[in-house]
Amino acid sequence: MAVTIIVGAQWGDEGKGKVIDMLAERADAVVRFSGGDNAGHTVINPQGTFKLHLIPSGVFYPHCTCVIGNGVVVNPEIFVSERRELNTRGVSTDNVFISDRAHLVMPYHIQLDGLEEQARGKKSLGTTLRGIGPAFADKVARMGIRAGDLLDPGILRNRLEYVLEYKNQILTRLYGEKPIDINDLYERCRGYAEALKSNIRETSTMLNDMVDEGKAVLLEGAQGALLDTDFGTYPYATSSSPLSAGGCLGAGIGPTRVNDVLGVFKAYCSRVGAGPFPTELLDATGDRIRDLAHEYGTTTGRPRRIGWFDGVAARFSTRINGMTGMAITRLDILDSFDEIKVCTAYQLDGQTLNDFPAEPALLNKCKPVYETLQGWKKSTTGLTRLESLPREARAFIARLEELAGCPACYVCIGPVREQTIELKKLI
Repeated sequence: MAVTIIVGAQWGDEGKGKVIDMLAERADAVVRFSGGDNAGHTVINPQGTFKLHLIPSGVFYPHCTCVIGNGVVVNPEIFVSERRELNTRGVSTDNVFISDRAHLVMPYHIQLDGLEEQARGKKSLGTTLRGIGPAFADKVARMGIRAGDLLDPGILRNRLEYVLEYKNQILTRLYGEKPIDINDLYERCRGYAEALKSNIRETSTMLNDMVDEGKAVLLEGAQGALLDTDFGTYPYATSSSPLSAGGCLGAGIGPTRVNDVLGVFKAYCSRVGAGPFPTELLDATGDRIRDLAHEYGTTTGRPRRIGWFDGVAARFSTRINGMTGMAITRLDILDSFDEIKVCTAYQLDGQTLNDFPAEPALLNKCKPVYETLQGWKKSTTGLTRLESLPREARAFIARLEELAGCPACYVCIGPVREQTIELKKLI
């Protein structure tokens, strides 16, 4: 038995796609367990560069079963488009399955997402406008449409009638929009059913059977821990849990079956959208890191906000995820810096904080306490052994381990699989 959960340890965009793609070569299954197509993983391999939004990163290995778990909300049109793109480029998707319990992102979710953000005005949350939040809200409100509903026309029609009675009142009375026609939406959903019927399965039994057989299963998170609805910078958060506990819920695998939790950290920090960001660099250094790393959102294309590594946030993330190890990505981006800073604590109203505050207003007031480390001023590209790294780079890695409170298992020094130093083999 080998179940490994891979989570983003910061605000997302940490380079999980590469780490998962690398480990998927040894896995029997890769399971996406949270989020929707608001998340994106960039994978670079011998077949090219791919930007995945729903389909798990293990799709490039024919032996690997890929599951979109019940914890994901699925936009059928995005899934079909992504599947077509992969097939066109010679990648088979015969190994991809969608949980019949996964909720669907419907056209009215996308419409309402845009209307709600517009209504918030200057207090907008900076959503991706892809309907993810409204879809998860409907899931909790018991008004969602699930993938399995597509396979029964009677159930599908009844669910749509029930939901549209409510949604059309919001659209017409609150926003002055036209109502959605039930017949048009029903026919559209019948098209979804035809397109997805070969992919929809009861997946939790499939996965637990694999674990029983001793096979290696990777649970693939989306976004990052600091965007969690409970423990992140609420309300500037995502709509499902990107934490390791969310992996169990979103895949249907019990927590006692998990062996390792791997947190993926960038050697610096980045964030997309609104919300607190204590180490944010609003200067030439931030611009320099952004340009060197091409820090623009995989899904939105928005420039990412850039900051130094945040040790306070890292310790918090390690604790709430129960991380057994960390993967450090983008080390090579810092190759040319004379000095590199890491945040070790916060200052708030004359007091030193070592814990991550729950209230965004307080976090916005926190000033980072920095420790300055010497840069290595040498290229690390192509190095595959820890001993080959410059002494200063090894000291930097050791300091990140101390700050985060967990050992490094992988150090990534480039975007492709081979540009990785493996310190501990997880699967």
